[in-house]
Amino acid sequence: MLLGLDTSTPAASACVLCDDGAAFEVTPPPERLGRPPAHASELMPALAEVMERAGAGWHDLDAIAVGVGPGTFTGLRIGIATARALATAADLPLRRVSSLAALAVGIGGIGAVRAAAPNPPSAFLRLPLIDARRGELFAALFAGDRELWPPFAASPDELLARLRDDGFAPLAAGDGSLRFRGMLEEAGIPVEPPGSEAHVVSARHICQLGEAAQDESPEAVLPEYLREPDAKPQQ
Repeated sequence: MLLGLDTSTPAASACVLCDDGAAFEVTPPPERLGRPPAHASELMPALAEVMERAGAGWHDLDAIAVGVGPGTFTGLRIGIATARALATAADLPLRRVSSLAALAVGIGGIGAVRAAAPNPPSAFLRLPLIDARRGELFAALFAGDRELWPPFAASPDELLARLRDDGFAPLAAGDGSLRFRGMLEEAGIPVEPPGSEAHVVSARHICQLGEAAQDESPEAVLPEYLREPDAKPQQ
C-alpha cells in the first residue's frame, strides 16, 4: 500500500493506492490551478482524508511516494518536507517520482495524437507542461511511458522551436499548457480541453509510478528545481 502526494503546482493532491488496485484520492479540479497555492493548509487535510477513506494506518503502508518536481519552489519544499517528516515518523522509505512523468500519465488516452515526423514513434506523444513562472515552462516529452526528452526549463518559443525542429506535434496538458494555450495551438500543438482533469498532477499517478520506484531514505529525497530560485539570500 502506497501513500502518494504532489505539490508541484498550486493544486495539491493526495492518494492511497491499495495492493488490490483500489485508489482513494483527493485531486482538486482543474480550476484550482488558476488560484494561489495553499499547500500549507490543504495538504495535511487531504492526506488525512485519503488515509481515513482507505481505512489505513501508518503501519499498513509500504512506502510514501512523492512528486519531486519540477514545479513551484515553495510548493515542492512543503510537499517534500511533509513526505520526509511522515516517512521518518512512520519509519517508511520514500520513493521519488517526476511530477512531469505523473502529469504525462493522464494525458490523451484515445485522444492523443501521433508525431508529425515522417517516421513517428508507435506510441502516442504526450507533452506535460508545468508553469515555471518568469515566462517559462517546465517540460518533458513522452512516447507512451518512454521518456524522449528529460525534464527541462524553456520559454514557450524555445519549446516550440525544439518541437518544430524534431517534427513533433504531441498532445499537451498541465497548468503551463493552459497559460500558453494560444501560442501552442497557433503552432499546431493540441492542448487538452480547459476543464480536463489531465491538467492536474494526480497523486494516483504518483502512486502508480511509485510502485516501480526505488525505496530511498527520507533525507536522500530532494526537490528537482531545474533552475535557481527567484528569491536569493542577501549577501
